[in-house]
Amino acid sequence: MTAAPAPAESSGKLNLLGLDRKAMEAFCAGRGEKPFRAVQMLQWIHQRGIGDFEQMTNLSKAFRATLLQDCEIRPPHIVHEQVSSDGTCKWVLQTDEQNRVETVFIPEESRGTLCVSSQVGCALECSFCSTARQGFNRNLSAAEIIGQLWVAQRELGIGAVTNVVLMGMGEPLLNFNNVVAAINLMLDDNAHGLSKRRVTLSTSGIVPALDKLAEVSDVSLAVSLHAPTDELRDELVPINQKYPIRELMAACKRYIGQDARRKVTIEYVMLDGINDTPVHARQLVRVLNTVRSKVNLIPFNPFPGSDYRCSSRDTIQRFSEILQKGGLVTTTRKTRGDDIDAACGQLVGKVKDRTQRTTRLAAAN
Repeated sequence: MTAAPAPAESSGKLNLLGLDRKAMEAFCAGRGEKPFRAVQMLQWIHQRGIGDFEQMTNLSKAFRATLLQDCEIRPPHIVHEQVSSDGTCKWVLQTDEQNRVETVFIPEESRGTLCVSSQVGCALECSFCSTARQGFNRNLSAAEIIGQLWVAQRELGIGAVTNVVLMGMGEPLLNFNNVVAAINLMLDDNAHGLSKRRVTLSTSGIVPALDKLAEVSDVSLAVSLHAPTDELRDELVPINQKYPIRELMAACKRYIGQDARRKVTIEYVMLDGINDTPVHARQLVRVLNTVRSKVNLIPFNPFPGSDYRCSSRDTIQRFSEILQKGGLVTTTRKTRGDDIDAACGQLVGKVKDRTQRTTRLAAAN
């Protein structure tokens, strides 16, 4: 099914795409409709991918007329598509006149994973990330976040996406309310109905927001660690200066609680000569020895202007073996979509840079 064209700019109508069940029930109640109408609308919008109110035939004609006058279903608009030789698909989505974000679908034999963006650009300045180099403009709305899944399902067919990872552009926990509303729609049985084990939020470590997330959600958690010491992580992931590794690991343990089945995925990008020595590996074992976790080693994807290189295959293998001997479940991520700049850390979109980071970097060079 092909997504219908959608305008990048709002018509001034209320966009219902980002309303989770609680918000949709409040919307319906404000118009004199009973709560079951909210369930019907969620099913039409998210389970069937319908954006035309006239097709929602179990709603009354009067209610449909009100919806047509005051509301809309407006997803982000696909302006460009690239398909990798390995089947990975990257969409560039227009969010407004000045900004675009990127979303990636990774097909595998047993699942289809959608990598979703949460911000236009990124407010953090991780030194090895191409997205971070683009600067930051704004948070995405809940409609723009869930809209990436909505568009993917219409493009690929309902059910093609079995897993969602909030690992695209942006730091999800810096856009807390909108991300939580979108997650609610991903999990709601009357919307996308994904298992909480199949929705993963990746964070660089915003500790207070992570504790807050634990109060309202228990989706899977991934943490962008990338270094075993504060000194090195301060350089690679500057937010560490505010929330150091000890505090972050304590927050991870609080998030997964006492459930022995739950683990935190530790993401660790492999940078040649920077964080990939046997010493680093042994330090990482010590950091994680009290945290129920699994480690995902990520080969670095070079991008223009980067001073980093990817660790060699032998180095990554040796690093992995040390972690495994130390008792850590460890995998090495298979690089996907690197020929279309869709691999980890390469999403750039188009950002009206409020931070002026691109200008500052250009001046420094």
